[in-house]
Amino acid sequence: MFNDSLKQLSKRLASREISSVELTTEFLERIRQLNPRYNAFITVDEEKSLAQARHADRKIAAGEMDFLTGIPVAQKDIFCAEGWLTTCGSRMLSNFVSPYDAGVIERFNQTGAVNIGKTNMDEFAMGSSNETSYFGPVRNPWDVAAVPGGSSGGSASAVAARMAPVATGTDTGGSIRQPAALCGISGIKPTYGTVSRYGMIAFASSLDQGGPMAKSAEDLALMLNVMTGFDERDSTSLQREKEDYARDLDKPLSGLRIGLPKEYFAEGMSSDVEKAIAQALDEYRKLGAEMVDVSLPNSPLSIPVYYVLAPAEASSNLSRFDGVRYGYRAQHYQDLAEMYRNTRAEGFGAEVKRRILIGTYVLSHGYYDAYYIKAQKLRRLIAQDFSDAFTRCDVIMGPTAPAVAFDLGEKSSDPIQMYLSDIYTSATNLAGLPGMSIPVGFGDKMRPVGLHIIGDYFSEARMLNIAHQYQLNTDWHLRIPQI
Repeated sequence: MFNDSLKQLSKRLASREISSVELTTEFLERIRQLNPRYNAFITVDEEKSLAQARHADRKIAAGEMDFLTGIPVAQKDIFCAEGWLTTCGSRMLSNFVSPYDAGVIERFNQTGAVNIGKTNMDEFAMGSSNETSYFGPVRNPWDVAAVPGGSSGGSASAVAARMAPVATGTDTGGSIRQPAALCGISGIKPTYGTVSRYGMIAFASSLDQGGPMAKSAEDLALMLNVMTGFDERDSTSLQREKEDYARDLDKPLSGLRIGLPKEYFAEGMSSDVEKAIAQALDEYRKLGAEMVDVSLPNSPLSIPVYYVLAPAEASSNLSRFDGVRYGYRAQHYQDLAEMYRNTRAEGFGAEVKRRILIGTYVLSHGYYDAYYIKAQKLRRLIAQDFSDAFTRCDVIMGPTAPAVAFDLGEKSSDPIQMYLSDIYTSATNLAGLPGMSIPVGFGDKMRPVGLHIIGDYFSEARMLNIAHQYQLNTDWHLRIPQI
């Protein structure tokens, strides 16, 4: 049951083979057994989860079942959920119980899904290893000595260890796709603006985007059907017709043009990752795809551009956390200014402080034009590179991460090396494009490798079709870590 697809679980619930209460109880028991080892969940509230499960069972009995009714979903702890502790992996929000639901949470509640718990994450989504969390690092189920990736590492670890059938994540520079790759699962960041950011605690508003994480591309499509849609409370939400992301899953791939950027296959990719990616591309050739050489000349600039723009937006967004209205407040201070200083000094971790300082610097008088404005101009060039490439190909493929999961603590003292973990993923956020990662094998120490698939705007259904056809002919997505 723990390895069942969403379709299989939904069918079991619809036929009354199992109730939502029974299904939820099974996953809660698995969390009790495994979470002490992996630290994938920050908050589990069995009473709330089972109450939702009982409500789902009543809906099913009344013939009001939607596809996800009764199915447990793990929620990244960046999404506000009414009555749930919502920490964003930070001491600053370690006592914050949300009084409302995020737009994404509302959509799952409306379909009758069960919130199985809130997953661990890098503090305020800032990190590539899930080591910056105030609640301790998450461990990779394939190797507990390895990181799961970040910032959605808790969600990735939960799905990989089968503590949840599916999970939500957010992606600012690769935070769905990179942990999906490192944990051997599937994950997609949809086109910017398709998933509501209302109630999703902001890191970098022009880059953040929610998305699903699951075992397979088919499950991702079914999750996107619930998660996407216009939300008038989110000024960046796009008003467009609802679509069925599973509609093209069974289409053949003959005639598909896959773009291979020369910049992605240059120096920097480890040999074990390169081998797994090459084998995946060979499988696509067998399925009828054609390989096309393309170039993304400005993609090497994506990391420096990202680490100017994202911290700039973070320094603004995180200014609201001052100890006045909610969250952590320092105990010792003499006046208001000292309360601000002490609260922020004690409430934020080192990585969050680093990015706030960088962001404040690049936005300051005398440096705004030299850094922030120049980065915005380069962002436009990066987006134009993708537009030019898509005139020659249907999708772009390459590695999701330059290497397999690294060891816990290996890069903690070297922020630059940590930032380079997102070298292949951050450009899609800068351009607002959809990107996804699917498992395609194993590299060094039998740690998973992910294939990165990038599509043009609103091409998620086609991307999911491309991933699904690969998964029909391989079994990497069905592999389970020894637990």
